[in-house]
Amino acid sequence: MKTLKILMIIGIVSLGLFSFNKLTQEEWKVPAKYETMKNPTEASKANLSIGKSLYSKHCKSCHGDKGYGDGTKADNLKGDLGDFSSKKFQAQSDGALFYKSYIGRKDMPNYEKKMSEEDMWITVHFMRTLKQ
Repeated sequence: MKTLKILMIIGIVSLGLFSFNKLTQEEWKVPAKYETMKNPTEASKANLSIGKSLYSKHCKSCHGDKGYGDGTKADNLKGDLGDFSSKKFQAQSDGALFYKSYIGRKDMPNYEKKMSEEDMWITVHFMRTLKQ
């Protein structure tokens, strides 16, 4: 009986700490110059196909096939991976999505040496197709 009480207390404390971590996650500040950037690439059928391929190669393992944040590596990451299909995510400017995806922070890697800026902009177009 005493062991059960201890396990319940540990469970409640763990849940509280997990919830607190999610609530206090640091806001991702995007520099003003990126907020106002427009995507310089065309959202053509060919570019969307390329974007899908780039997303599959660089993003899918963490963010998942549909962008729900449920990729195969997601459980090993600490931050909120976001839901690319959500209105909140889709309301961000193209420049903000570019900055967050290309520059990165913490668990989100920097892609400046892994892909060109043009490829990242094309990937942003593909991310736009993941909306609900």
